[in-house]
Amino acid sequence: MEIVELKERKTLAVRFRTPAKELPTRMGPIYAEIAGYMAKMGIPFAGAPFAMYYNMDMNDLDVEIGFPVAKAAPEEGRVKAGTLPGGKLATAKHVGSYGTIEATYNKLMAFVGQQGLKTEAFMYEEYLNSPEDTPPDKLETNIYFPLKS
Repeated sequence: MEIVELKERKTLAVRFRTPAKELPTRMGPIYAEIAGYMAKMGIPFAGAPFAMYYNMDMNDLDVEIGFPVAKAAPEEGRVKAGTLPGGKLATAKHVGSYGTIEATYNKLMAFVGQQGLKTEAFMYEEYLNSPEDTPPDKLETNIYFPLKS
């Protein structure tokens, strides 16, 4: 757990709503849709895939998933240009299955509270490897909570 300062990063992403239980089956095709568009347009990846969560309603998650890009890129259909926030963020790395990630979230939130800091109403995860080719106990996810100034 630590506090880092990051620069804002440009993204291409799709925002949608879904029950949390359907998230695993929805994410792969949407990442593929975005990656296909980026390939068609010759837009290179500039970082790990991410998921930004705007709420924690497990029955109706408001989530945006996509990829960082080096510079602003054109939009097409539901693939929209956006940003990952810059500034000070609390972060932790989770190693293990997505089913055990709540424990890392709880530790990170306790750390933020101990520091006397407040978070924004949204947060995001970066996926450093893929569940398609990585055993669940080896998955690596960075969790970021943007901090209020």
